Amino acid sequence: MACATQAVAEEKFITIGTGGQTGVYYVVGQSICRLVNRGSKDHGLKCTAPSTGGSIANINAIKAGDMDMGVAQSDWQFHAMNGSSKFEGNAMPELRAVFSVHPEPFTVIARKDSGIANFDDLKGKRVNVGNPGSGQLATMEIVLGAKGWTMDDFALASQLKPAEQAQALCDNKVDAIVYTVGHPNGSIQEATTSCESNIVTVDGEAIEALVNDNPFYSFATIPGGMYTGTDADTTTFGVRATFVSSTNSDEETIYQVVKAVFDNFDRFKKLHPAFANLKEEEMVSAGLSAPLHDGAARYYRERGWIE
Repeated sequence: MACATQAVAEEKFITIGTGGQTGVYYVVGQSICRLVNRGSKDHGLKCTAPSTGGSIANINAIKAGDMDMGVAQSDWQFHAMNGSSKFEGNAMPELRAVFSVHPEPFTVIARKDSGIANFDDLKGKRVNVGNPGSGQLATMEIVLGAKGWTMDDFALASQLKPAEQAQALCDNKVDAIVYTVGHPNGSIQEATTSCESNIVTVDGEAIEALVNDNPFYSFATIPGGMYTGTDADTTTFGVRATFVSSTNSDEETIYQVVKAVFDNFDRFKKLHPAFANLKEEEMVSAGLSAPLHDGAARYYRERGWIE
């Protein structure tokens, strides 16, 4: 009886903030927990990853002590660390990066009959710019600012949710839609298979300046052949999904979580198509603005990935 009580006492429950149940963030959290829980008998950690409101909600929950870890866009990791944008006056210096996950390119999909081949062709067109509070709307506003445009440069700037925009495109209610998301994505597959449409190039001087000036952005390529109607690779830019914690989580806990993922990396990559092209060396640095958590750094040093 005493031995059983001791075993229970050594169990530690950890919680990972994710996103909506249909999104990739939810799969990231569930996948990490699955790998952590496979080794529970060795390290005593029991992991859960409930659905949450996403990046900002996860960072705030970690700060409040309601979550141990969470998934967040690389731009929101940067803003939380630096007290900018939505975190102005509410910086989180205790935020720590663990690793980055998949790229989330800013993706523009246009009807074939609209004549839109690159972002500049959107001027004067009907565009779904993203729903209020969404990452795509925020990114669209940043791109417009960089190009010296406003929403008035579109014939229509609708604000439909991601789940509604593919149908609007195929019903010819808009000429183009935008989504900041990991690929392949079901909503984009719906749009490109339900009506003739294609992925649009987002590049040029203004985009190069955005990437060069903001450490949380990087260039991205959407592979040709991934979606019907787009056979060639498409150039764009975007953020990365990142996995974060804080100094409130102890070194050993984060070390064991990181070890569970990277010791089983081939298994992890098979848990979602968006993980298929992940590279370990990129994940320990790309899109990370906060300092590495001591537990993560310890594992990466052991593997020789950092000094």
